[in-house]
Amino acid sequence: MTPNKPASELRQAINALRPYFVRAAWFSLFSSLLVLSPSGYMLEVYDRVVNSRSHLTLAMLTLLVLVAYALMEVLEWARSEIMHEAGLALDQRMTGRVFGAIFEANLRRMPGGTVQPMNDFRTVREFLHSPVLLALMESPVSLVCLVLLFAISPVLGWASVVGALVQGLVGWANERGTQPPLMAANRSAIMAQQYADGSLRNAEVIESMGMLRDIHRRWMEKQREFLGLQALASERAGGYQALTKFIQTLMGSLLLGLGAWLLLHNQLNGGAGMMIIGSILGGRVLAPLVAIVTQWRTVVNFRDAWGRLDGLLAAIPARQPGMPLPAPRGLLQVEQLVAGAPGNPNAIIRGVAFSLQPGEVLAVVGPSASGKTTLARLLVGLWPAAAGKVRLDGADVFSWDKSELGPHVGYLPQGVELFDGTVAENIARFGPVEKAKVESAARAVGLHEFILALPQGYDTEVGRDGAILSGGQRQRMALARALYGDPVYVVLDEPNSSLDEAGDAALAAALLELKARGTTFVVMTHRTSVLAVADKMLVLRDGMQQAFGPRDDVLAAIRKASEQAAQQAAQQVAGLAAPQA
Repeated sequence: MTPNKPASELRQAINALRPYFVRAAWFSLFSSLLVLSPSGYMLEVYDRVVNSRSHLTLAMLTLLVLVAYALMEVLEWARSEIMHEAGLALDQRMTGRVFGAIFEANLRRMPGGTVQPMNDFRTVREFLHSPVLLALMESPVSLVCLVLLFAISPVLGWASVVGALVQGLVGWANERGTQPPLMAANRSAIMAQQYADGSLRNAEVIESMGMLRDIHRRWMEKQREFLGLQALASERAGGYQALTKFIQTLMGSLLLGLGAWLLLHNQLNGGAGMMIIGSILGGRVLAPLVAIVTQWRTVVNFRDAWGRLDGLLAAIPARQPGMPLPAPRGLLQVEQLVAGAPGNPNAIIRGVAFSLQPGEVLAVVGPSASGKTTLARLLVGLWPAAAGKVRLDGADVFSWDKSELGPHVGYLPQGVELFDGTVAENIARFGPVEKAKVESAARAVGLHEFILALPQGYDTEVGRDGAILSGGQRQRMALARALYGDPVYVVLDEPNSSLDEAGDAALAAALLELKARGTTFVVMTHRTSVLAVADKMLVLRDGMQQAFGPRDDVLAAIRKASEQAAQQAAQQVAGLAAPQA
């Protein structure tokens, strides 16, 4: 991070937890110092009890060390609670932001539009009370122990420094040896999870066409790749962990032996008891390094999760609240739109321009892949335009705060989705359920009687993805959701694709009723039933506007073009047949 570059959003959130870290560090310091109480107890027993043979002194020293043990456990508990509070504070600050970034990434078709960033955030949050971070907090005590070793004997101090350097070298080798397979294993695990999620979403297709065996085989290939990389990383990490523990044990024995040698040469300050104390202090010097090396996978997982999450938040900045705008009336202006899927440089829509007055109904027609669905997403501000604007009452729809604009807008996508909850909650968009508005929307699409026949009426749970409903019923319910609250601007993408004749008639009646109240409609359709209530028509072909105007004029132009094409075809056939005659 350069000095002039502001801290990333995630780093700012961590920096805001500094008071928690400071308190936890103080508790760690005192707790770690109390860990030395057994050494002090041992020294005092050698110096006082053994020489004086005083039972009272032994009892008092034992009582003091027991109090120290109890206080140490209280401090450990307090530190744990502080870091738990830090995790909760981080969660409160960032969970909504991470969820919003995931949602935005999904809308923009960007990497990160899955549950993986939430898993990454959980990894970052859990690192706050991991053994690695606690070991780092205890590292100042290692310096205290090192100073005490130098006070006992400079030789013991320098021996501990050498041991620490060796442990640091082992940690560096652990990093170099385990990082590549661990990172590859994490990437492979994410890919395997995404493949499994995609397969589960298409379970009906897989089962109906007997694809399970082949799908399972491909998933197992990805899973075996992940397990192989993970096993390789575990083997290397296990070797380094064993070496780390060996060095720690070896250093304890070497320091004990070195202390004895120094005692024999009258070079050990404090007498014979310092041999054992020196060995204990040497172990405390190496303890943080040992903890970090043995928990290296935690460090790598945290680092990878941090990198992915930080990158996602940087790529998708938080939405800034705009200036509140008055409620729209339904005046729609589309200005020379050029747009494609987010992240794709190829334009799907090119040069589309039209306008609608409040209360007008526009039917958008065209063959498959003509750009109707893309246009629908642009009209409700889901996708940004490369050029041009979609304006509602003069304001850019894409930039409009959707929490403000949403209650005035209705949208029915081509792929209908319902959510876990009751019928009423789905229609009311999971906001406060206003019974009169819910029933009005259901009646508008001819669904009221059907809902009343359900076991709990409007309080019936629809199940996952609306499992209790047929395709046509799900589409009607989604249409009722779009019409809930009498919006002034509604975009419907193939609203009658799954409707029967009765549903089609209910749709036409709903359009007429809301049109009379001033609602502006844009309807993408292949079926001609909607044309009866349309005021204007837009014809798309290959993403380009072929015709726009009053419905009857556009239909007349289409008929004329069809007749001319038929005449030209007939003339060509006749011309080919004449030489043969």
